Amino acid sequence: MKKTVFKIICLTLSLMFALFCFAGCGNKTEQTVTTPSGNAGNDENTYVSEYDGTHPQVVFTMENGETFTMELYPEYAPRSVDNFVRLVKEGFYDGLTFHRVIDNFMAQGGMSETADVPSIYGEFPSNGWQKNTLKHTRGIVSMARTDDPNSASSQFFICYGDCAWLDGNYAAFGKVIDGMETVDAFLKIERAGREGGTPVTPIVIESAKLVEGGTDNA
Repeated sequence: MKKTVFKIICLTLSLMFALFCFAGCGNKTEQTVTTPSGNAGNDENTYVSEYDGTHPQVVFTMENGETFTMELYPEYAPRSVDNFVRLVKEGFYDGLTFHRVIDNFMAQGGMSETADVPSIYGEFPSNGWQKNTLKHTRGIVSMARTDDPNSASSQFFICYGDCAWLDGNYAAFGKVIDGMETVDAFLKIERAGREGGTPVTPIVIESAKLVEGGTDNA
C-alpha cells in the first residue's frame, strides 16, 4: 500500500515538473524579439521624402542677375532632396560660390568655410541604394563627396555633358530644367589653381529659393 502511494506521489510530482517546464518554454518563445539584420536605417524602403509625389523646384539667382532652375527628384534620392531643400530654406547657399568649374565636366558649388553641415547617407547603387538610376547627363545635379560614400553634405555639382563614369557612384538628385545657359557661362570665367578649375573672379550665388508646390511626378 505504501509503495503504491509513493509511486502515485512520484508520478504526480513528475507531471507537475513537466507542466512547469513546458509553460516556461512557452513564455520564453512568446518573448523572443527578432532583430533585423544588416543596416536597416539605410534600407531604400525605410525613408520617404517630405516631397514624395512631387518634383520641387529651386531657382538660383546669381550675383550678375542671371538665373537657372533646378527640378528635384525625391523618388531617386529622397534624403539628398530633403537635405538640399532644407539648406535652401535656411538660406545656406545665399552668398556662396561655384568654386570649381571644369570644362566638359561640371560646375561645383555649395562649399562653406564656416558651416559644419552633417553628412548624409550616399543614395547610389554602389552604396546599396538601388532606386537611384539617374544618369549623369547634361544638366543633371548630383551630390559631391569625398572617397567616403556617406560624406555628402552641402556641396553639389551640375554636369556639362555626359559623365557616365559617375553613374551608380554619386547621388544624382535633380536637373537644371531652365537657364542652363547661365551655368554654361561659368566656363567663360578665367580659371586657375587645381585642375585649372578655380574661378579667378568668384561666381557668387545671390540667392536660392524654393518654388513652393513643385510639380507632380506623373
